[in-house]
Amino acid sequence: MSTPIVLDTNVVLDLLVFDDPATPALQQALDGGVLRWIATPVMREELARVLEYPHLVARLDHYRLSADDVLAAFDRQVQRVDVAPKAPMVCRDPDDQKFIDLAVAHRAQLLSKDHAVLKLKKRLLLQGVPVATRLDALPALESVT
Repeated sequence: MSTPIVLDTNVVLDLLVFDDPATPALQQALDGGVLRWIATPVMREELARVLEYPHLVARLDHYRLSADDVLAAFDRQVQRVDVAPKAPMVCRDPDDQKFIDLAVAHRAQLLSKDHAVLKLKKRLLLQGVPVATRLDALPALESVT
């Protein structure tokens, strides 16, 4: 059975746009069914909005990608789920609350680079949600990398 994982938008960009050296293991785990990436329509909307930022449009051009390419890759890889109810902990950055809510509701691993999310790392772990900036730092997934 695959482990559910929630990826924040920065990690999604690393995976689908930037060819970050840390992402091949993540892609392999997704492709191999070890991980099941869950996301909500709101998360897709945020990605679409971020892909319109001028500095990202330039990066997409550099990588010869379009926003539609990235969104299509997102759509192929995620399992869409409903928006989760509010988690017991509140993130200082309201834009990041949706990732926390979803991870808590599904007891999913959470990959995030966001400082506000990482500050909740201990509290999230108490809810059964490991949080990390890298795949190999998630305890249940160390063997994936």
